[in-house]
Amino acid sequence: MYFIYILHSNSKDCYYTGHTDDLEYRLKRHNKGMTKSTKSGIPWYFVYSEQFKTRTEAIKREIEIKRWKSRKMIENLIKSNNQK
Repeated sequence: MYFIYILHSNSKDCYYTGHTDDLEYRLKRHNKGMTKSTKSGIPWYFVYSEQFKTRTEAIKREIEIKRWKSRKMIENLIKSNNQK
């Protein structure tokens, strides 16, 4: 299984979207500063994820979310998931 995920950094008040096949391992890498683009926002917290059967599907969804370039749309996605 593959996942897309959205992380939030309280210190920078920003979101990061990515994909992985191991959510826990990926979060550890982000919080150890092993990912250049998220190093300055430690600590990061999971706020959203979706599951996919293939890596290709996950990447397509990740790209879709990143193309939004809208904080409001990302927050609405997170909110809609929390209301389920």
